[in-house]
Amino acid sequence: MATPAAGAARPKVSFIVPVYNEERNVLEVIQRLRKLPLEKEIIVVDDGSYDSTPLLLKQFAGDPEVVIHLSQLNFGKGTAVRVGLKYVTGDIVAIQDGDMEYDVNDYLKIIGKFSDPQVSVVYGSRFIYQPESPMIWRYWFGNMLLRFLANVLYHANITDEATAYKAFRREVICSLPLSCKRFEFCPEVTAKLRKRGYIIHEVPIRYNPRSIAEGKKIRVRDGWVSIWTLFRLRILDD
Repeated sequence: MATPAAGAARPKVSFIVPVYNEERNVLEVIQRLRKLPLEKEIIVVDDGSYDSTPLLLKQFAGDPEVVIHLSQLNFGKGTAVRVGLKYVTGDIVAIQDGDMEYDVNDYLKIIGKFSDPQVSVVYGSRFIYQPESPMIWRYWFGNMLLRFLANVLYHANITDEATAYKAFRREVICSLPLSCKRFEFCPEVTAKLRKRGYIIHEVPIRYNPRSIAEGKKIRVRDGWVSIWTLFRLRILDD
């Protein structure tokens, strides 16, 4: 399913950045995004952090390129993304986690794909052209299982369902009735995109995983919820 090219040849990109207790990384992530040679807005949604993240974010008050939303409670990444969608004004909406597992410069390749008016959704894949996965085995296995289910249940034809780097034309992502709260954002958005007929394009990206001790948030139970989400949405209507 194709959508028309949005606006000008140089689209404005809305980066949604959900963060939770990222005092070690959040400022660097924002600064790296600001250096990208793109017209952009950076929407940072703090999801109830109890470290110094909210205090660090207050320095961007009044910054025309950065929008800050502070939540008093922790709800999860999916909720933070849905909150961020209420602020977007760009032609393209992109998701950027509040850590540095991914290289923000890879978004230049992802956004570049939208120069084709037939492209509505682009994922950054950690598994294209990767001779060896840098993930520990349980995360690698979980990713392979989610990829398999997305391809079997939804004919997605993708290599990386759970990638954090996802970008959409604004009218596409904002039209989806999302209800995700935590990391089931990924399977929910993939399922609902495919049920509407959108083709998911991919580009290779770099990946430098961090450990739980370094702040990684996803847990085994999130994997089970993601699996259930793919099965549940195969049966249910949007």
